[in-house]
Amino acid sequence: MEALQYLSQGLGVALQPINLLFAFIGCLLGTLVGVLPGIGPISGVALLIPVTASITSGMPAAEAATSSIILLAGVYYGAMYGGSTTAILINTPGENSSVCTTLDGYQMAKNGRAGVALAICAIASFVAGLIACVGLIFLALPLAELSLKFGPAAQFSLMILGLCALSSLAAKSQLKAFVMTQCGLILSTVGVDPISGVARMTFGYTELYSGIEFLTLAVGMFALGEVFKTIITRDYASGEPIKVGSLLPSAQDLKDSTPSILRGSLLGFFQGLIPGSGATLCSFMAYTVEKKLSKNGKNFGKGAIEGVAAPEAANNAAAGGAMIPLLTLGIPGTGTTAVLMGALIMFNITPGPLLFQEHPQVAWGLIASMLVGNVMLLVLNLPLVKVFAKVIETPPTYLIPGILAISVFGVYAVQVSIFNLLLMTASGVAAYFLAKNDYPIAPLVLALILGPLIENNLRRGMNLYNGDWFQFLSDPASIVFLTIAVLWVGIPQVMKLRGKTVLVEDA
Repeated sequence: MEALQYLSQGLGVALQPINLLFAFIGCLLGTLVGVLPGIGPISGVALLIPVTASITSGMPAAEAATSSIILLAGVYYGAMYGGSTTAILINTPGENSSVCTTLDGYQMAKNGRAGVALAICAIASFVAGLIACVGLIFLALPLAELSLKFGPAAQFSLMILGLCALSSLAAKSQLKAFVMTQCGLILSTVGVDPISGVARMTFGYTELYSGIEFLTLAVGMFALGEVFKTIITRDYASGEPIKVGSLLPSAQDLKDSTPSILRGSLLGFFQGLIPGSGATLCSFMAYTVEKKLSKNGKNFGKGAIEGVAAPEAANNAAAGGAMIPLLTLGIPGTGTTAVLMGALIMFNITPGPLLFQEHPQVAWGLIASMLVGNVMLLVLNLPLVKVFAKVIETPPTYLIPGILAISVFGVYAVQVSIFNLLLMTASGVAAYFLAKNDYPIAPLVLALILGPLIENNLRRGMNLYNGDWFQFLSDPASIVFLTIAVLWVGIPQVMKLRGKTVLVEDA
């Protein structure tokens, strides 16, 4: 009941005209981001952070943070739906989590049932989004209250667990992922030490005294990096979109897809709670489970509607589930939630146990807006699906300059610094070469965000325990988190040694 009272207060925030507008813009832009192959939710959210910061600059701090995060979260779950459009119509997933949807969605389109496949995707996304929101409403408060009992040792170990979880499944090579994590931690120490006042790795540049700005690095690595990759590799979407046709699913379609949607939603939500298990892994697992459970398993890959419903439900539910560890524990489980966390910190809002006490309007306003946003997506996407299908044909000659302009003007509007523009460009070039050699970007950005928090809790713990390191191993919660972190890193290696396949989340 307490959660419902807070939710009603959150609805009061989410239903304010300005926040309704921001949620609508976020859902619309998110769908477009998902529809356009090559951008993806991480790049889309990173690209829009400076835009939202500029738009809300005249608002009070708490209201600016609430409206901005509502828009950015809308982009996140809107992109989850948008990715299915290209997967079905041109056999090219708009983002990684829609890869499974191509298997049966494109076959349905070739059989003249593209509209039905898109409608089932919209329904599955809506149901999964609602289930994830309900889980978020009832699990967020107990988890936040539990995490308030953690001391500095447990909080330090929890963040180490978050880093290990994302890094261990973020790339084909665990070593490369950990190299990127270490680079992120090193970059997080750049700037003036807040306690000693000593400048660390600034090399005489006064612009680095305040540290490396998350916004600059995120836009450079995620948005510009993708632009450079698209230009150099000429990785454009190709193919004539298949005509959408009728959107109305038959009664048999709904009967066949309903159990798959429910199973995919529950599997995606609970897997989304686990840091490192992103939407891509969830959609593959849901597809595999559905194929094994279905009486028509032979039809999978040939246009089975269950093969569209289950992965779409799973990747949308995973997006909602991933918000729980972010909001309650301050641990982002995916690359996109890491960028969202950075955006919150940029607005002086620290996700974690104190978020629900110190900024309830942000936490519950965001949760309530996700309910509203899911309804918006359903209403928006079904009538406009033929319009979004036309967006696929947007030539890169218009798209690439647009992304470059938003990146440059957005970052400059917030930072007002030529140095940061140069740093952003260098980050984009570095991201292109790193991604080309299979070095994942998300662990670096996550480490940059978590680095100061890890250092702060480490120092608090060392002061509290009089410099005794072993106290970090005597705290029960700390031991549990460190043990899970070791298992998280070790189990995939053991599986590889035994010849097992380990699925990874491309971050």
